Amino acid sequence: MSTDTQQVLSGIKVIELAAWTFVPTAGAVLADWGADVIKIEHPETGDPQRGLINSGMVTGAGGVNHFIEQPNRGKRSVALDVSHPDSLEVLMKLVETADVFVTNLLPESRERLGVDIDAIRARNPKIIYARGHGYGSKGDEINRGGFDLAAFFSRGGIAEAYTPSDDDSYPPVQRPAFGDVVGGFAIASGIVGALFKRERTGEPSLVDVSLLNMAMWQLAPDIVGAGVTGQNVPKFKLEESPNPGVGFFPTSDGRHLAFVLLQADRFWSDFCTRMGREDLIDDERYSDQRVRFANRKDCVAEIRSAFKAHDLAYWKEKFADFDGVWDVVQSALEIHSDPSALANGYLPQITDNNGNEFALVDSPVQFDEKSNAERPAPEHGQHTDEVLRELGYDWDRIIELKTSGAIL
Repeated sequence: MSTDTQQVLSGIKVIELAAWTFVPTAGAVLADWGADVIKIEHPETGDPQRGLINSGMVTGAGGVNHFIEQPNRGKRSVALDVSHPDSLEVLMKLVETADVFVTNLLPESRERLGVDIDAIRARNPKIIYARGHGYGSKGDEINRGGFDLAAFFSRGGIAEAYTPSDDDSYPPVQRPAFGDVVGGFAIASGIVGALFKRERTGEPSLVDVSLLNMAMWQLAPDIVGAGVTGQNVPKFKLEESPNPGVGFFPTSDGRHLAFVLLQADRFWSDFCTRMGREDLIDDERYSDQRVRFANRKDCVAEIRSAFKAHDLAYWKEKFADFDGVWDVVQSALEIHSDPSALANGYLPQITDNNGNEFALVDSPVQFDEKSNAERPAPEHGQHTDEVLRELGYDWDRIIELKTSGAIL
C-alpha cells in the first residue's frame, strides 16, 4: 500500500463482503484514500463480474475487465467460502483486526451466514458496519434485491423524469452502473463520517445507503417540488425550451453544443453576435426573456439553424472567450483526451499484473491536488495466503484450509 501523503485513510482496514459494483465502489474509494481494503470472494466463483468478459456481454481488451477494475482497484482479494465454518472463523479473525465491515448481502443472507451486525460486533465491538441496500433497511422490501436500473433509475423517479412527454415514449436506457457508482461514493463518505465520530467519541456507527434514497437525493428538486405543488415538475421538449438560451444545438458535422444561459438577457447580444445573427438582438419577438418565452419554439429554431451552418471547430473558436456557460457534448472516448481531465489527473494510468496499461476514472475527491488511484484490481484470491499469514496462520493450516475447500 502506498505511503504517499495523500493517503488520508492510511492505517484503516476495511473488510468488504460484497459483489458487483454498488458496494465494491465504496471499497475502491476507501482504497484510493489509503485504506487497506480486503475483498472477500468465493473460492470458486469470485465476484460474479469477473465472468462477464467471458459471457459475451462485456467486451474485454487484452484480458482487462473494466467492470472489475474500476470498482475494485487498490484492494487485496482473499478467497473464502464464508458458508464453511473454518472460512467463517478466518473472516472473524480478520474482523477482529478491522475498522470497517461493508457488505451488500441481504438481511436473510447475512443472518444465515453469521455475518449480521450482532455477529460481527460480537467479535469487534468497535467496528463500523456499513450496508448497501436496494430499498432501505426498514419496511417490507428489505430482502428484495436491487440493481440500479430497478431500484435507482426506475423506482427512484429518474427514468420517468427523463422520459419524453409523448404518450408512446419509453424511458431512456440507463448507462451501466449509473446509480451504483454514486451510491458507492455515498457509502464511502458515510464510512469516513463514522470513522470521524468514532475517533471523537469512541462509538461505532451502523452506516446505511440505499439505491432508492440515492436516486431521490439526485432528483430532490423534482421530488420536493412535486410535494409542494401537488404535481410533477413540467417537462419541455428541447425545441420548446422555456429559456431558448438553455439547451443543445447541433453543428453541421453532427456534433452538439450545450448552452446554459440562465441570465439570458445578460448574454443575448453577445450570443447572437457570435452566432452571426445580430438581427435577432432587437427583434421584438426575441429581444428579452419574456418575449423569447412567448415565442420560444421559433426562437429555438432560429438558434438551431444558426449553429447548423458551421462545424464544431468553427463554433469552439467563435465562443472560446464567451462569458456565458457552454460546452461541447463529448463521448466517453473523447474524455480520454480531455485537457482538463488530463491536467487534473482524473484518468490515472494503471498497470495490471499482466502488464496491461489502461486508465481508470479517479474518485472525485482529491487531497493535496493529487490523483488517488494507484493500483489495479486484484486477481481472484491473489492475497489469500498473504493475508492469512498476517493473521498468524502457518503453512500447514493454510494447506488444510485449501484442501477442505474453505479457501482458494
